[in-house]
Amino acid sequence: MKANCTCTLLKSEKNKIIIDTRTPWDGDSLITALQQQNIKPEDINYVICTHSHSDHIGCNYLFQNALHIVGKTCISRNDLYYDYDFKDNHVIDEYVKLITTPGHTSECITVLVQTQEGLIAIVGDLFEKKQDMDDEELWKCCSDFPEIQEESRRKILEIADFIVPGHGPMFKNPNKT
Repeated sequence: MKANCTCTLLKSEKNKIIIDTRTPWDGDSLITALQQQNIKPEDINYVICTHSHSDHIGCNYLFQNALHIVGKTCISRNDLYYDYDFKDNHVIDEYVKLITTPGHTSECITVLVQTQEGLIAIVGDLFEKKQDMDDEELWKCCSDFPEIQEESRRKILEIADFIVPGHGPMFKNPNKT
């Protein structure tokens, strides 16, 4: 099976955040994509990975200055790991917060971004791609906890205007038309 994840860059005056850094073999293409945005790896403040599968954390090594948040279980900077009780509402700034959305794995988190266009949920593999809205086997086949994942999916569908899935382009929440 071939897999590579969606990688998202958030830029504000305060923060530069990269979410899910793809596979370890994507370093050069990720650096090139950042250069097109006039960003160097050392400019990134936060690396947030929705969970710890290798297609989502592979290029974390590029971001030496960033605080790394990998799922709800690991927060680190360099070789310093924080003992942190991740609650369901971890605030990065006034526009970005993290919530727990277990199911695909027990550690999964979603990044919520408030924009002028609405609330965007960057969900990792909670939603593999838009097509799994119609064919649940596309996500259930890879879920560690399908019943819990279904509950987390409902939670996101209640609040998000747009969804960035783990393996496809952003789509509008069909429940928010």
